[in-house]
Amino acid sequence: MRLPARSAAWLLPLLLAGCHHKAKVAQNLPLAPAVEEQPPQIHVPPPNDLPPPDVTATVQQPAPVITLPKEPEKKPAHRKKPANTNTQQAAITSPSVPAIGQLTTGDPVDMRQQTDSSIEATEKSLNGMNRQLSDQELKTAAQIREFLKEARAALTAGDIDGAHTLAIKAKVLLDELRP
Repeated sequence: MRLPARSAAWLLPLLLAGCHHKAKVAQNLPLAPAVEEQPPQIHVPPPNDLPPPDVTATVQQPAPVITLPKEPEKKPAHRKKPANTNTQQAAITSPSVPAIGQLTTGDPVDMRQQTDSSIEATEKSLNGMNRQLSDQELKTAAQIREFLKEARAALTAGDIDGAHTLAIKAKVLLDELRP
């Protein structure tokens, strides 16, 4: 056999099989059910010459009340107290340090110093701006000064997280003022 014929013999099954990645599409798609038309209904008023309906009152009997018997009360079992109560008390008391270690939000001294230095740097940068500010930029500068004032008050009150948040807000606003 020659080379082209041999190549064709190998490629023919692959070409006939088609792409196995291609999703098969359903040939017959289901259709919505056909709408059946109903003839229009004609409304005929009821005749007036019929006798009035006979209404009889029925009295319903109340359902009988079923009471279930009460279960006997269970008395707690008597147990002997162990002789080693001191060792059990030691096992029950919780240790001073939890098993997962001390949970802290960070070093407050370091956070206080970092927040204080951030407030000072922001204020120094704001005061060091030499260019003329527009009305909107003046309002932003006033807002920065207000954030810095509130951050210092929060530091004085001991709210380090709140002061840090306000200092970050002031720095973000300052970054918007810089060209």
